[in-house]
Amino acid sequence: SDKKPYLTQGMLLWALTGLFAVTTVFFNAYISFMSLLNYRQNKKWSPSETIIMALSVADMFHQLVCYFWMTMAEVDSKCHIAQMPYTIMFLLILSLKFTIMWDTSFLTFYYSTKLVNTPNHCYTQIQNIILKHVTLGVFLIPLCGLCTCMPMLVVFHANNSTQDNKDCGVLMPDTSTGKIYEVIYLLLADVLPGVLMTKCCISLSIHLAIHLRNMKASTNGAHAPKLGSQMRVIQMALSLVAVFAVFLVVDLYVNYKIAVMHENIIMLTFFFTSIYTTVAAMVLIYGKKTLWKALIHDFNVCLDEYPCLSCLKVPEQKAKPSTLEKVKK
Repeated sequence: SDKKPYLTQGMLLWALTGLFAVTTVFFNAYISFMSLLNYRQNKKWSPSETIIMALSVADMFHQLVCYFWMTMAEVDSKCHIAQMPYTIMFLLILSLKFTIMWDTSFLTFYYSTKLVNTPNHCYTQIQNIILKHVTLGVFLIPLCGLCTCMPMLVVFHANNSTQDNKDCGVLMPDTSTGKIYEVIYLLLADVLPGVLMTKCCISLSIHLAIHLRNMKASTNGAHAPKLGSQMRVIQMALSLVAVFAVFLVVDLYVNYKIAVMHENIIMLTFFFTSIYTTVAAMVLIYGKKTLWKALIHDFNVCLDEYPCLSCLKVPEQKAKPSTLEKVKK
């Protein structure tokens, strides 16, 4: 009877995570498909598309491995299966999470370097070097994530027992070395990319404020200043940072409860990560105007097959020819 509430909570988290798993995979698969379609047409990748593609693939793999781990944990509640499969999956989950965090910060860094001009020559050189090796960067990030997580096999142990129940194959710190390493991992996987994203967010906000002030001065306040596609990209970057900030607070709290209080809430962090990857993918689609318009169009086309759902259609905004000519110029 004591285990009933836990099982009920675990099943509820498993079901809710499943819903967000579907949306995460759908939105990120849509981004990947449209990126590949765009590559077939243009025969080249832009730096932003390369980073977004890597981020989408990492999101999907993370979600699939994460949900498979949760399913096994529910089916094998007594931990009859050997711990090694759980441990390998857990390491993959943490390394993929590292990849997601750094790919997101890399993307915001790219947009800040693209939109914000700085007089600092040294900083400009660093930007140019990084942006010339975007493809190499998106391959090195998951490699660094895997290398960062591998020491857990040495300093952590898998035979753990939390206050309420045993976590099958979850690596836990039980020594001072293990706890120090966990702090280092959280700094590398959560805090440092968060600091980089905050820096980019501040740069973009200052750039936006200066740009709007200059535009308002040039028009003498005759009409509201408009930035067009640039404004959309800035909104996307700032939204990514805002979503990441909320997730960071929750993730650090959950890790504190697991490591310090030894509470069995590992499935909770998977649930919040699923929400984060879903919302981040939606923000990415909105930021890319072509993706957003294509998604709305495809959604409306699907609803055309069911006349009873026509009330759910989303209005499609078509740009005026004059506006398109101005954008091209």
